[in-house]
Amino acid sequence: MMSHLPDAQLREAVRLERAGRVAEAIAAYERLLAAYPGLPDSWFNLGVLRRKAGQYEAALAAYREALDRGVPQPEEAHLNRGVIYADHLRQDAAAERELAAALELNPRYVPALLNLANLHEDLGRRDAALATYERLLAVEPDHPEALARYASLKGAGSTDDPLIARLRALMAARIDPASKASLGFALGKLLDDCGAYDDAFEAYRAANAASRASVAGRAPLYDRPAAVAATDALIATFGARSARAAISRPGEAPQPLFICGMFRSGSTLIEQVLARHPRVTAGGELDLLPAIVRTDLAPYPAACAQLTPVGRDALAARYLAALAQRFPGAGIVTDKRPDNFLHIGLIKALFPHAKIIHTTRDALDNCLSIWFLHLDQRMGYALDLMDTAHHYAEYRRLMAHWRSLYREDILDFDYDHFVEAPRESIARLLGFCGLEWHDACLAPERATAAVKTASVWQVRRPIHRESSGRAAHYAKQLAPLASWLAERGIR
Repeated sequence: MMSHLPDAQLREAVRLERAGRVAEAIAAYERLLAAYPGLPDSWFNLGVLRRKAGQYEAALAAYREALDRGVPQPEEAHLNRGVIYADHLRQDAAAERELAAALELNPRYVPALLNLANLHEDLGRRDAALATYERLLAVEPDHPEALARYASLKGAGSTDDPLIARLRALMAARIDPASKASLGFALGKLLDDCGAYDDAFEAYRAANAASRASVAGRAPLYDRPAAVAATDALIATFGARSARAAISRPGEAPQPLFICGMFRSGSTLIEQVLARHPRVTAGGELDLLPAIVRTDLAPYPAACAQLTPVGRDALAARYLAALAQRFPGAGIVTDKRPDNFLHIGLIKALFPHAKIIHTTRDALDNCLSIWFLHLDQRMGYALDLMDTAHHYAEYRRLMAHWRSLYREDILDFDYDHFVEAPRESIARLLGFCGLEWHDACLAPERATAAVKTASVWQVRRPIHRESSGRAAHYAKQLAPLASWLAERGIR
């Protein structure tokens, strides 16, 4: 079948793909398929590459061509389409249809089951998520990630719960460090929920050690001098207020509303509060600004010094166009990417009228909650408590700089005060955003949009105080951290 095809052209496309030269590989596959469209595997590979390049609609089209032309293992193409719909286009109904199609073809297809269970969680469907995890574990009982997620969702009634024993048994088996980390974080959560705080802390310590081991030699861990230098560079680059006309004016749609701060500082909850307002659409953790930083503004932040007014307008227009495409008809869209606190100078350069909600929380609670969370290992500061403290101090230093420039456009929103006095805090929040009062904002747990963060289940409960002051359970273990922060005036 392949003998009459231009083998050299096909080999070149594959070579570019394997070399990570995404744009060139896309072009090579497109040339190949323009001449020889009946190649389902090449359409599939083109879909993979287009997704990597952020060309999501084009990727969907490539996967559809692969399916229509009889690609082997079609369930994988449906899975990849489902992931694009769920993670990038926020079309959850379409994602669910694709995952259902994958499972109709192969009911035991574990990746589709895992993604479907995760989608159920995002949408707040606890029973459906548990049932799907159970279906997966019936196929593969020792699937570490599925068991970890299932355990975290189901919980344990006591330290004698068989689920805790099941986690420990699988962790004792010969499994890779990444799997051991996933199971360890789940074990820590169950023990913490049971009030076994000493055992929980040790479980989290082992989980973080396993997470570090899983990237040993492949990903840099936290570099404190480099972190200080990065903060210095941001302060030097954005040393004065940006003064320029805005590409859009208040009242034009869509308007971005930025929510940022440390991870685990209450940003997801605040977004859900705002999502209950009829004028606000929850955007979630958008990758729009980080993508601009990675591509157009590399090396960042140095490249920002050469950014012209025309260039700024072009970047702002692209951001707004992407926002409008993802959320058609929306008026105000929240961009709740916590680490956008790094980019407040850029935000104000692109959008001079932008309002920024900066979520804050008790420092010890915040650092502990980060260390208890299985974050991407690229966030190396999260794997060691004292590194977390150092990162926190740098974040505070940078935020003090942004406030000195843009105080009137930054609202410090205190999570701990919010859970004590919700109505007062929400009134202040809405006033800052130029929004009228709505009682619905007092019930963020009734928001229906998908929540794609680790706080998915916390924010589906009525406003509560249980997470405020949580560090008190670990006072002995956190003593060095508390002392280090206190020496720097951080509380």
